[in-house]
Amino acid sequence: MALDSKIPNGPISDKWTDYKDHINLVNPANKRNLDVIVVGTGLAGGSAAATLAELGYNVKAFCFQDSPRRAHSIAAQGGINAAKNYQGDGDSVFRLFYDTVKGGDYRAREANVHRLAEVSTSIIDQCVAQGVPLAREYGGLLDNRSFGGALVSRTFYARGQTGQQLLLGAYSAMNRQIGRGKIKMHNRHEMLDIVIVNGKARGIIARNLITGEIERHSAHAVVIASGGYGNVFFLSTNAMGSNATAAWKIHKKGAYFANPCYTQIHPTCIPVSGDHQSKLTLMSESLRNDGRIWVPAKIEDAVAIREGKKKAIDLSEAERDYYLERRYPAFGNLVPRDVASRAAKERCDAGYGVNKTGEAVYLDFAAAIQRYGKEQAFLKGIDANDKEAVTKLGTEVVKNKYGNLFQMYYKIVDEDPYTSPMMIYPAVHYTMGGTWVDYNLMTTIPGCFSIGESNFSDHGANRLGASALMQGLADGYFVLPYTIGDYLSPDIKMGPISTDSPEFAAAEKGVKDQIEKFMNNNGTHSVDYFHRKLGKIMWDKVGMARNAQGLNEAITEISALREEFYKDVKVPGTDKGFNQELEKATRVADFLELGELFAKDALHRNESCGGHFREEYQTEDGEAKRDDVNFAYVAAWEYKGKPSDAVLHKEDLVFDTVKLVQRNYK
Repeated sequence: MALDSKIPNGPISDKWTDYKDHINLVNPANKRNLDVIVVGTGLAGGSAAATLAELGYNVKAFCFQDSPRRAHSIAAQGGINAAKNYQGDGDSVFRLFYDTVKGGDYRAREANVHRLAEVSTSIIDQCVAQGVPLAREYGGLLDNRSFGGALVSRTFYARGQTGQQLLLGAYSAMNRQIGRGKIKMHNRHEMLDIVIVNGKARGIIARNLITGEIERHSAHAVVIASGGYGNVFFLSTNAMGSNATAAWKIHKKGAYFANPCYTQIHPTCIPVSGDHQSKLTLMSESLRNDGRIWVPAKIEDAVAIREGKKKAIDLSEAERDYYLERRYPAFGNLVPRDVASRAAKERCDAGYGVNKTGEAVYLDFAAAIQRYGKEQAFLKGIDANDKEAVTKLGTEVVKNKYGNLFQMYYKIVDEDPYTSPMMIYPAVHYTMGGTWVDYNLMTTIPGCFSIGESNFSDHGANRLGASALMQGLADGYFVLPYTIGDYLSPDIKMGPISTDSPEFAAAEKGVKDQIEKFMNNNGTHSVDYFHRKLGKIMWDKVGMARNAQGLNEAITEISALREEFYKDVKVPGTDKGFNQELEKATRVADFLELGELFAKDALHRNESCGGHFREEYQTEDGEAKRDDVNFAYVAAWEYKGKPSDAVLHKEDLVFDTVKLVQRNYK
């Protein structure tokens, strides 16, 4: 099957407008005759469900949480990008488009990215109208702050709770439609397969996680908005329930999976403290606005700190290496995430790590506290040489900007980040890869759409900070409602889709067979035992730095682990009710296939770009070395029974607007 991205013709700035002017529309009176399933109710799924229902479609929404409010989008902290140029610092739709393509290391589809930048401005208006409490300046205008990979301030925020506040906005819009009966909400349900009838997606098979009942649900189109697959690494910043099952199930039914190796390692996470952990905690990238990242300049000082003989505050400025400011003076601490993460790993690998494991660097707010304190002292007529007063005033400013993040750090680490630098280290965070979609956000299965983090389309090989929320809401509020109408327009006379067809029966049987196999397996090891082993293989050999030998080993080891999993996993309890071990078993089964395809994708891509860093392909300075001649394409994999047999399809990326150059943050 040849890939057709369906990108409209014409200048890039006109594509989306011309597209909307010429697509097929569905009459409002006909929308009430069409059903749409939305799987996932985070920012992408929640906004899509609310908007589609507002337009008149009948929406069936599914989430495995007890409420859409608990979707993982709630964990996003730092902000959401939009090209409003409220700061008057030179931002524009084109600059946001340019920064996103460049930040993604020129591995994103230009047409999709430009559309994203265009609609970004509408997102902020939508959210303000919903009452989302975005931060404001002293004059009442919306405030902005800087994020990595940009030289302008375009990130709107609500302290360190931006994701939560945006999700509550989408959730309130959903609740309006639930109250009207236009959204039928299925909480505590998990999609376990998609149903394809006559070549089109016509429904899903879901399990009621409370009763254990297997249910059939039909619709004229299915929208996957289930997030990313970062938990394939076991330890990540994702919620423990986040999984890849919905996206992987459609992949096994014909949806190509694109660029799985593009996974973002976030540079500012609380370091791993031991084998007891089941997840990691993200500290917002917004902290890099005011926090300075450093390690001891002398290795003997790093050793002394690890051994508890010295503390961070014992080192003078001259004894510190602010390595991001030294290596990348133009962007400093606000280099993109992939650059900051690799730089931290390089310093720790060289022996300069500052915690007991040697895998941590400092994020220090002392300079910011003094800077803000002196500014406040001047405003209040207080002596700027009064260090105690300046420190107190500066601490209050930092507390107002980042207080909940500092409190979270204190509760986890039991150290006061106002008086001692935070310790941070990179961790798996966001996945840029996902199901392949065309310009309409439709997968290679007709009628099956994928939005938000579950698709691949907008971030290339690396996501700029604060762009995840932007993409999720852009897809849900402003893109999918147009494109799905174009697809559904021929179906207005079909009437309801029956669930009594052989296709529904076959899909339900497949789900029940897998569950029965798990329940009757009588193995000796828990699901988490296998998930941890998979995570260790992934982090050690498919993590921040990869090489051919390690990737080949990972492919072999994951394949063997998958066989062992099916032979020796033990799922206690029953399938007739609430059983979280059974939930995890179905999800880890998918991770064990995805992990192998992930490694296979990383092995075939003989270059370094963004979140994919091959040790064999780096510059003399240790930076990523792209190969734009041979690898400027999307790698879309077709399922053929098992990951090792997956077939590669290529979508060549054409850069008509942004020139391909080596990224330079110096």
